[in-house]
Amino acid sequence: MAKILGIDLGTTNSCMAVMEGGQGTVLENSEGARTTPSIVAFTKSGERLVGQAAKRQAVTNPKNTVFSSKRLIGRKYSELTEEDKKVPYEIVEAPNGDAYIRVDVGGEKKTFSPQEIASMVLAKLKADAESKLGETITEAVITVPAYFNDAQRNATKAAGEIAGLKVRRIINEPTAAALAYGLDKKSNENIAVYDLGGGTFDVSIIEIEDGTFTVLATGGDTHLGGDDFDERIVEWAVAEFRRSDRIDLTKDPAAMGRLKEEAEKAKKELSSALSAQLNLPFIAVGKDGPHHLDLSLGRPQFEMMTGDLLARTVQPVQNALRDAGISASQLGKVLLVGGSTRMPAVERQVKELLGCEPSHSLNPDE
Repeated sequence: MAKILGIDLGTTNSCMAVMEGGQGTVLENSEGARTTPSIVAFTKSGERLVGQAAKRQAVTNPKNTVFSSKRLIGRKYSELTEEDKKVPYEIVEAPNGDAYIRVDVGGEKKTFSPQEIASMVLAKLKADAESKLGETITEAVITVPAYFNDAQRNATKAAGEIAGLKVRRIINEPTAAALAYGLDKKSNENIAVYDLGGGTFDVSIIEIEDGTFTVLATGGDTHLGGDDFDERIVEWAVAEFRRSDRIDLTKDPAAMGRLKEEAEKAKKELSSALSAQLNLPFIAVGKDGPHHLDLSLGRPQFEMMTGDLLARTVQPVQNALRDAGISASQLGKVLLVGGSTRMPAVERQVKELLGCEPSHSLNPDE
């Protein structure tokens, strides 16, 4: 029997898996990575890049590199907030009122629906899965945030179909997380899924009863994620370098691209170490020759400069508990989902808010 591909179509990164011997198995993409950036770019020559290749050239080609398109899928242009429109690429209103994306493809202006962009990411995942498994994939199950409405769910399904996939089912992300943790085989309980990804934050309260999952309440912040934590490191490093070397790195897109990558690495390092080094040789050239960036960032300093970001997760958690009509003490388990939950400060806050030790049995990225 042909395999059905399970896809987590994320705002920042996507992940795919198949069932093997009754177990979910994450598949690596063609680059050997277990997650794929949900990014599509169009070059001057008209070439289309998807995933890591698109991410690598994002800083030098910002207006034609589409990221976070999941925030637009199935939405009308009139529904978008100013925050939604804060992207370097152009968002326009389609004749039917939907939000569309306009980019330059080989010197020609072209307009794409968010589901067409999503389909390009899904098509790459499909092709990579087929290459890895050595068989044709025609069917998929795709996850969506619990708060997605019918229009957003239908648009996600349409994206799968454009990519050549028959979408067997659309599953809520927190339900998918609970299934991945094997909670359908456990006793009846209420659980919380705390999902802090690269671009969005979601919290869901789920009731599990006789293997049936019911999302009691959901909340979150669609503009809060690991990217915001990276940005704080970038802002700090730019200010430090301006003070010490009297050079403004924001005027050099290539330098900013290198710095953003280094900031992300430092953030990840600070999850296991008490300090991280940002080291970028030849980051700039001044009148006196080349300049190098070499800065040390301690975990306490990082936590202090991102404390307000973490504080933004408190209200959605409290609201979700209230809407579900339960207290934190009635939760049987807390699941951490999304790579950003690896930050020690996140875990401390979750323990403080929900009063129990979060589960660590799975990789939160997957």
